[in-house]
Amino acid sequence: MENKSNLEILQEIQEDKNYIPMDYLGEVCKRNKIPKAKIYGVLTFYAQFSTVPRGKYLIRLCEGTACHVKGSQKIKEMLEKEYGLENGKTTADMKFTLQVVACLGSCFMAPCMMINNNYYGNLDVEKVKKIINSLK
Repeated sequence: MENKSNLEILQEIQEDKNYIPMDYLGEVCKRNKIPKAKIYGVLTFYAQFSTVPRGKYLIRLCEGTACHVKGSQKIKEMLEKEYGLENGKTTADMKFTLQVVACLGSCFMAPCMMINNNYYGNLDVEKVKKIINSLK
């Protein structure tokens, strides 16, 4: 059997389930002979992991300085008002989860967001509505 790091194990679970169910950790630790505290430390250190179910589409909205100055707050307000998306929350239909982040490292295309692994930039409220509606 291939020897995997704690990070790789957690990434595989999240890839499969779209989050990491806490009841999986006991079995993972037992099977891989990893202390629970060690894998829990990795789980809680990295922001990429979630212990609660997330939507099919994870929207990461940047609120870094460049994005904020160029209107990310208006986009955030629209997502809350039009789609009921609040930071850290998932829609009832499990389609969308919003995660407001400090920076996506893409200031040149501010304001920007990621949906799953795709970047979207030079956004405004109307562009974001079109993107979201195309995913519904």
